[in-house]
Amino acid sequence: MRAAGALALAALLTMPAAAQRGCVTPAETESLALVALPEVMREAGRVCAARLPAASLLRRPDGPFMAKFQAEADRAWPAARGAIARITDPSAAMLLQSDYARPLLTALVVPQIMGRVEPGDCATIDRLVTLLSPLPPRNVAGVVATTLGWLKAERARGKRVEVPDLPICGPSATPALPAAAK
Repeated sequence: MRAAGALALAALLTMPAAAQRGCVTPAETESLALVALPEVMREAGRVCAARLPAASLLRRPDGPFMAKFQAEADRAWPAARGAIARITDPSAAMLLQSDYARPLLTALVVPQIMGRVEPGDCATIDRLVTLLSPLPPRNVAGVVATTLGWLKAERARGKRVEVPDLPICGPSATPALPAAAK
């Protein structure tokens, strides 16, 4: 039963965008990013280990840096789960309540992201993580969500951009900046 449920959830969550219903808000996109970030960074550390300095944050999967992202990922999971339930088939709602849903989701998403990483990208990834490390995890997820929305808008304008087909709500799919940041 567990394997069947996991397979059903995987099938529902990998549906083409046209078959999906609804959309996710920019805040929900941040929650989805928060849930994925710890596993994406752990996998980047694994894939790039031979190319990164020993002091790299990515080479310390159990260190305090990763722990703060994991804690935020845990807090973001309910919002992310709700967003996923809204954009997938209604029958996925029950499957998303399973303890297996989150690990399965990250197991599906991480290879899609990391499969595009080439060995020459490792230094850039390490530099980005180092530059973003002083920010709270939610801000890093905001950077990811905003960049995703911007790239989707660029693709909609006809530019050739590789970006996941996440149905983000809104005309530009780019969250507005707070008044103080403008």
